Amino acid sequence: MSQSVATASGAAMPETTAPARGRMSPALLMGALGVVYGDIGTSPLYAYKEAVKAAGNGSATPLAVTGAVSLIFWALILIVSLKYAILILRADNRGEGGIVAMLALLGARQARPKTPQALLLVVGLVGAALLYGDGAITPAISVLSAVEGLKVDAPSLGHYVVPITLVILVGLFAVQFQGVARIGRIFGPVMLLWFVALALLGLGSILHEPRILQGLNPLRAVDFLFHAGWGVSFAMLGAAFLAVTGGEAMYADLGHFGARPIRAAWFALVLPALVLNYFGQGALLLAEPDAIENPFFRLAPDWAHIPLVGLATLATIIASQAIISGVFSLTQQAIQLGFLPTMRIVQTAHDERGQIYVPAVNWLLAIATLVAVVVFGSSDALAGAYGIAVSMLMAITTLLAALIALKWGYNPIAVVAVNGFFLAIDLIFFGANSVKILEGGWFPLVLAGIVAVMMLTWRKGNMLVEEARVNLRQPEDAFLEGLSHQRLTRLPGTAAFLSAAIHGIPLHLSRFVERSHALHERVLIVTALYEETPTVPLEERAEVSMIAPNFYRVVLRYGFMEDASIPEGIACAVRDGRLPPQCVEDVTVFIGHETVIPKNDQRGMAIWRENLFAFMQRNAERTGAFFGVPTRQVVEVGTEIEI
Repeated sequence: MSQSVATASGAAMPETTAPARGRMSPALLMGALGVVYGDIGTSPLYAYKEAVKAAGNGSATPLAVTGAVSLIFWALILIVSLKYAILILRADNRGEGGIVAMLALLGARQARPKTPQALLLVVGLVGAALLYGDGAITPAISVLSAVEGLKVDAPSLGHYVVPITLVILVGLFAVQFQGVARIGRIFGPVMLLWFVALALLGLGSILHEPRILQGLNPLRAVDFLFHAGWGVSFAMLGAAFLAVTGGEAMYADLGHFGARPIRAAWFALVLPALVLNYFGQGALLLAEPDAIENPFFRLAPDWAHIPLVGLATLATIIASQAIISGVFSLTQQAIQLGFLPTMRIVQTAHDERGQIYVPAVNWLLAIATLVAVVVFGSSDALAGAYGIAVSMLMAITTLLAALIALKWGYNPIAVVAVNGFFLAIDLIFFGANSVKILEGGWFPLVLAGIVAVMMLTWRKGNMLVEEARVNLRQPEDAFLEGLSHQRLTRLPGTAAFLSAAIHGIPLHLSRFVERSHALHERVLIVTALYEETPTVPLEERAEVSMIAPNFYRVVLRYGFMEDASIPEGIACAVRDGRLPPQCVEDVTVFIGHETVIPKNDQRGMAIWRENLFAFMQRNAERTGAFFGVPTRQVVEVGTEIEI
């Protein structure tokens, strides 16, 4: 299933700080089971049966059974074990992982238009957007596949599968505002029980039909693919890929668990459990080909079907929770790096970093997920919509990892050889999944396309607004010279004027002086910047320079994993002795509220994109709220800007 997401901040895991390199503990291992592997761990519910159906044209022939299990086994070895566990986990940004962390590591955010770096930024943002499309499919196919287990003992309940799934998903999205700290504590134990169950179910079946172990030979998969015909081979590759979707969560949640616990959990428990279960399903189909409709639940004895459905439902809810929390984290990072408009972000835990809730994203994702369930109606139908987004994301990740390795000075020949090998595998799976576009693959791609357009439009729009600001912004010397010729009323207290730039006078400051003929006793021009590192040490938080007596420029620096707070930043500067103590007393924060006016000319963007940017800008979270400024201290000064 899909990445938890991409998060680099893994909101589902209660961690106060990123783990130190090399750190290992039972708690980290258990947490990795619940968050990192909740996704890929539920793939046996549907991945193998889809691969066999694709290989055998809907039936479980012996060649299809062994060919499918061999392909899945070697996909797990090559893509998840070698590429992600061994290679990709090395491409960390000071311990953090994920697409956004990769872009920050490559410095793509500052790319100039029409340069190779700009193209790299577009590719990276498309990769990030794919996670949103994939995030709508993951909860849908996960919960549907678990609830469909009810049909094994009671086929008449088939009509209730979709309604039950909808109820579970609505409940899941409805409780997001409470945070996941409490439920997060049971993620690991539940998934531990799930993986043990996977292993035991598979082992018993293998002992009854050991012929399935022939699938360990990679030639079984290669031989089948070469002789089955291109149509069948591509269909089988696309279906088998479902078994490895979710492996990318290893890199996404690197910052919370560290490489050693993630690798240890994979090789010691997750990989063996998955392999045993897939081979167990294959052994069952060799003995009972008619079990193809639901080989996973047919592995269990009759008395265990209902308890297994319950456990599977819990496991898929955990996998869904991981993807939802991950989307929240990705959104937060994208906002902080300037790729999305500011949104209301709720901290759901005071003592745990990463526990956040983004209301707008939660309900938009809920709508997309519920629509997917209603439109497709079954896990079989959703399988056609699943995989294309993740296969494209995996290819983008491999490409970015290669660029990072080259930037770090690795041997170019080795980088091209190793990453080229894995990129070829990614592209083969992407090609196989591409044939499913008309079967439903269009759904996550449409969602990803919408998000990508929004990201690129927001970034370009902000660049155009800043260009307009530069033309209107007064230089510091000219502003101070003008003040010396005016008889201003001095107001008591401190005024902090937020600015997007580290040079010049903010428009709302010059507008305020122009219209009120007054200025406070102490003036701060405050700029909050997000750096391309996960965190910034407190001693480097505030940089203060004096422009004139009682007139200061304050630059606050935060990492893309941190929440910027203007009051906290000013207090930090006072605590370090860089600002006088009076600056934290009786502070009024002035914020420029800009109304964007799209202009239909040759400059800027297409008019529809300018209107889209203006719409996003109007509906963005208020700057004061986003930067943690109490409402009673905020004064907004409006202006209009044409783009």
